[in-house]
Amino acid sequence: MEKAVSVGKRRLGRTDIEITPIGLGCWQFAQGKGLAGRFWSVIDQAAATATVKAALDGGISWFDTAEMYGGGRSETVLTTALHELEIAPEQVVIATKWVALLRWAGNIARTIDERLRCLQGYPINLHQVHVPWSLSPIPTQMREMARLFRDGKIRSVGVSNFSARQMEEANAALENHGLRLASNQVRINLLDRRIESNGVLDAARRLGVTLIAFSPLAQGILTGKFHENPTLVQSVSRMRKGGAGAAGRGGYTPEGLARTAPLVEELRRVAHAHGTTVSQVALSWLINFYGDTVVAIPGASAPQQAAENAGAMSLRLDNAKMSRLDELSRERKE
Repeated sequence: MEKAVSVGKRRLGRTDIEITPIGLGCWQFAQGKGLAGRFWSVIDQAAATATVKAALDGGISWFDTAEMYGGGRSETVLTTALHELEIAPEQVVIATKWVALLRWAGNIARTIDERLRCLQGYPINLHQVHVPWSLSPIPTQMREMARLFRDGKIRSVGVSNFSARQMEEANAALENHGLRLASNQVRINLLDRRIESNGVLDAARRLGVTLIAFSPLAQGILTGKFHENPTLVQSVSRMRKGGAGAAGRGGYTPEGLARTAPLVEELRRVAHAHGTTVSQVALSWLINFYGDTVVAIPGASAPQQAAENAGAMSLRLDNAKMSRLDELSRERKE
């Protein structure tokens, strides 16, 4: 195992857990299983291990997975890779999620041992409620999470896809148990900046909550590859196209790509000036524009993608470039 690149870390919320500004999203490790697994092509264990190694070598220190990603297969593929690379549990941070959809809060405790089994000896540093659609109210969910914390089965509590009001409610409930909400995982990228207008960003800053940006490259649209070669759209799954439509207003459609072209062209110009890639510029903007509040979890299905994502952590754009991308992104929002 090569020595990882040294990268500055940030606190996860107000916990004592430290994470790098970019983590590795592990949705792609679902092996095509379940509804969530149909978004991506199947990645075998050897490719997954090589991808995890590239992330670690690039300085990435944490990984985000979920029960929903293949019914635990993503958790197992990830930790199998870590075992094969001889990474000790204390060397990495792992976040996973409870599937709240149409479940009662009592299911959190009933499924925690399965999460730990799938993680094969690696602890749950952050346990998140995946969506705000449980059959139980938020305070009851947080009570169950707090119980797991007291039992030593998790180190911190987060949520995902929660509104500002739901974040406030979750944090207030956790405070009754002596805890604080650590994170909220939401879609954030240059084409989707709703956190600025829906109260989520303000609430996160007020509460000291870390926002974990999923889909930070807008399902690949912000890589520029679909603008350069629109025929690549034909290989994208129908479910993924639907997700990109929500993320980028038009997504992969010819109209959508035309609408996002000015922003992508500016990303290309900045990338050329820095000798880097379009993806790295988009990620660098995201993890720096909001200060320490926002971190990102781009996925990767190959080692070179993980290495490229990690490289964004060492790229710093000057104020003029940050402002120009901000301006074009805002124009795109109108």
